[in-house]
Amino acid sequence: MFAAISYPPIPIFELGPLNLSLHGLFAAIGFMAGAWLMLREVRKRGFDVEGATSVLTWALVASILGARLFTVPVHLGDPGYGLSNIIGLEGDFSILGGFAGGILGGLLRGRLLGLKMLPYLDMAAAGLAVGAWVGRIGDVAIVEHLGSATNFFLGYQLKPGYDVSPQHDVLETWCEQGLTCGPYHHTGLYDLVGALVLWGVLAWLARVWKSRHYGQLFSFWMIWYGLQRFFIDFARLGVAKGEADGQIADSVIGPFTGSQWGALAGALGGLILLLWFGRSQPVVSAQEDAVFSGNAADAVEVGSDASEPLETAEVDATQDT
Repeated sequence: MFAAISYPPIPIFELGPLNLSLHGLFAAIGFMAGAWLMLREVRKRGFDVEGATSVLTWALVASILGARLFTVPVHLGDPGYGLSNIIGLEGDFSILGGFAGGILGGLLRGRLLGLKMLPYLDMAAAGLAVGAWVGRIGDVAIVEHLGSATNFFLGYQLKPGYDVSPQHDVLETWCEQGLTCGPYHHTGLYDLVGALVLWGVLAWLARVWKSRHYGQLFSFWMIWYGLQRFFIDFARLGVAKGEADGQIADSVIGPFTGSQWGALAGALGGLILLLWFGRSQPVVSAQEDAVFSGNAADAVEVGSDASEPLETAEVDATQDT
């Protein structure tokens, strides 16, 4: 039988004279890694790199706002919760809200620039998965988002003297008093592993899914990540409902957490878009890329070869170089 995971948290990372939180640091690294991956694909497929960079800049700002505002609705009924709590940067942040805000902000900027956004959304899908798993490294480092008690071998075992995320101060107290040190579900780690697998699946689908239509790769990301978060949060649901005395309860709306409702809505929306794009959008190809990017006049007109699947065209181009 495997033992639970146990390691001292790293709440603050010292970099020369700077004291940085690994939570924020890896969130930033995750965004940059995902943006780099998307821009590489944009450049390779001949789309507007400058426009995509502007879209990503708006997405960055909107993701911060979305991560904060996504948590507001579930607190509106809390005693003393007012405007200062809504507009202030102190409080809860949500990775789902960050994704939603970033996507909406990016779509708005793309519309203002006159870009046809479906190919850009597809090219962002792998970057979104990368941003999730890289960002979760910070959560794992500071030991945040622990769930209910568990015997699962990937659970986290506290030890006296460990300084985990402030949301789990009560767990530290219990451990110091010799009551219990867990292990607890390590939901940040679960999400990291799931997003890492999703990244690999998206990369594989981009190569082998020859019949996919524009927008469907992004829709697949929505479905997978939405369901992933929905099921992972069951490991936090008992704690969120306050079933363990003394623990800080997360927001709950009816039978699920606020994050579960958001994740379920995202997965359902992704399924609807997957089916809709399959009926309304063309199959991804080098020729259609030229149309979407506004470079149709430069497209190679070689009969049926011009409409071959994008991946095949890319392989041929790579071999020619």
